[in-house]
Amino acid sequence: MFKNLTIRQKQIAWAWAFLAVPVIFYVVIRFYPTGNAFVISFQEWNLLGTRSWTGLDNYVKLWNDPVFWKVFINTFEYLLIGTPISLLISFIIAYHLDKVRTAHGFLRMLYFLPFMTSAVAMAWVWRWFYQPVPTGLFNNMLASVGIPQIAFLNSTTNALPAVLAPAVWAGLGFQVIIFMAGLRAIPTSYYEAARIDGVGWWTQLTQITIPLLRPTIVFIVVFSSIGFLRIFDHVFNMTTNNPGGPLNATKPLVLMIYETAFSSFDMGYAAAQTVVLFLILLVVSLIQLRLLRSD
Repeated sequence: MFKNLTIRQKQIAWAWAFLAVPVIFYVVIRFYPTGNAFVISFQEWNLLGTRSWTGLDNYVKLWNDPVFWKVFINTFEYLLIGTPISLLISFIIAYHLDKVRTAHGFLRMLYFLPFMTSAVAMAWVWRWFYQPVPTGLFNNMLASVGIPQIAFLNSTTNALPAVLAPAVWAGLGFQVIIFMAGLRAIPTSYYEAARIDGVGWWTQLTQITIPLLRPTIVFIVVFSSIGFLRIFDHVFNMTTNNPGGPLNATKPLVLMIYETAFSSFDMGYAAAQTVVLFLILLVVSLIQLRLLRSD
């Protein structure tokens, strides 16, 4: 039968044959679990027993849960603080690193190395940094100059920034590489014409570099935002003795989902939280794409 097909039909058949693998992967690994989560969010299920329909009870419970609203605020704090800080720092590093000619590849590798490091190992190292005297590196440094030690992970004020710092640091390498790729894609003729006209570096930065980096900035902002909204590894490993920090000061929505599902075994309630997280990710991504791509 295949031999009787025309060349065009054979090309289409081969195209669908190659596309079948990723299509099946996304249906089985992505779409089916997502749809199943929506269904479970309307049910009561302890992971082992039978499922029973409860309607909107899980969402009503979520609406009236004060812990959820605290976690909801924490999640957006990670987003609203982490995304602009990481974007600004990575751009500054990439902008200056792009002008370096000596040991350029080695420096780029050093910045990218944290992104390749295990998040668990990194979280435990930073957790050691934050320990009190005489164990913690930071508090030992403060004590050496006569400054009182700081309760980094045991303070409702300092815990979230303390957890956010290594998360920002870990993602800088990837963002720096992407920014540098965007900078290298800008034609040098624009800068040469600007220098001939006597245009200063600030005008070149604001009128040439940043506008032409808009597609790169859109990608990094959306990618970074999704990462901060889904933050889990750093929080879980840096607050293992008290998951989520004091009074849930550092607990993100993903950690709440994990505890609800695998500590309380309330899969329906965890699925409702998952649906809320999915909608947050979708809305935030669409808003960012809309704002950053608008003229």
